[in-house]
Amino acid sequence: MTAFEVATPTFTQFTRSPELPGVLRRELAVCWATVVNSGGAVVPAGCPLPPLTPADLEAAVDRIAEHLAPERGRLLAATLDGGLAGWLLLRREAHPLEAHCGVVNHVQTQVHLRGLGIGAALMRRVHHVAREEMGLERLRLTVRAGLGLEHFYRKAGWTEVGRWPGALRLAPGDYRDEILMSLAL
Repeated sequence: MTAFEVATPTFTQFTRSPELPGVLRRELAVCWATVVNSGGAVVPAGCPLPPLTPADLEAAVDRIAEHLAPERGRLLAATLDGGLAGWLLLRREAHPLEAHCGVVNHVQTQVHLRGLGIGAALMRRVHHVAREEMGLERLRLTVRAGLGLEHFYRKAGWTEVGRWPGALRLAPGDYRDEILMSLAL
């Protein structure tokens, strides 16, 4: 497959911790470490700053698994040729005034598979799951400025609704805006 072809991944949805097998948890940690080490923006709380190893992310993957529940949180995994190609986390806002809204976190594609349409396919799938299966009306996510990610999300129908200037400090003197994006379902 060339960089100009679009991959057609298979999607699996996980809604409970026991559904997430150990082998997939390891694949998630490996993917996450590779994404972070390539400059990705998804460094979880409680982890050191990059470079990261998969072992650094095992506890974060376990925390995600612990909070999976059909009505509250779902992990969507995209596979290609039997291996993890990408993943994301979708969760419903907990407060009753926001329960019609969801949050998308940890959108990641394997670095060696970028440009094949896997991220775009994940975004289409999360739209369907959020609206049709969870009954959500709106999604939100945040992205780090300086990586061009807001352009990817705009192509997927998301709208920038605000910025928090200098909210993220990557290193002394390297401050980035946090960009808030929204998608009406």
